[in-house]
Amino acid sequence: MRHLVAPNVAHWTFLTDWQRAYSDATTWAVPGLRDRAQVRASAVRIDADLGEAAPAEWADTLDQGLVVGGAGFNEAWFFHRQTRTLVLVDLIENLDDEKLPPIARLLMRAAAATRGTTARYLRLPVRLGGAEAKKAIRAIVALEPAQVIFAHGRHFDSDGAARLKQAFAWLI
Repeated sequence: MRHLVAPNVAHWTFLTDWQRAYSDATTWAVPGLRDRAQVRASAVRIDADLGEAAPAEWADTLDQGLVVGGAGFNEAWFFHRQTRTLVLVDLIENLDDEKLPPIARLLMRAAAATRGTTARYLRLPVRLGGAEAKKAIRAIVALEPAQVIFAHGRHFDSDGAARLKQAFAWLI
């Protein structure tokens, strides 16, 4: 393994385990992650920040960009051109509420985390990103992916472009 990626401010906590297993791998992170107190206090090593464009290491295969919100929220996205697959992390959640315990089911339904959209608790940080965050979301939608993969729940394995437009209708 040559690269490890922390694609947003919430998905980094297991990096130290991966870094021990793949000590020569370069660790990439969203801007600002290294400045968080929890990260500084941990043993996580961040070698480079992810940017608006893919680095040379994977630019021939993947496009990449950032959604920069407010309150410290940043999320990187990746688009595999050959398969037209978009990879997100938390910008969309689609949990199967039937698999959740009753209290979690109620909370996740209330948060819209079971609807294949941005959970309500992330909408404010994205909106705080203003025009730039909105522009970034529009750029993601314009990719017209065939499928969309994200960290939480069933991915969009077909009709990716249409489902992505629905997922972000709250913003665009």
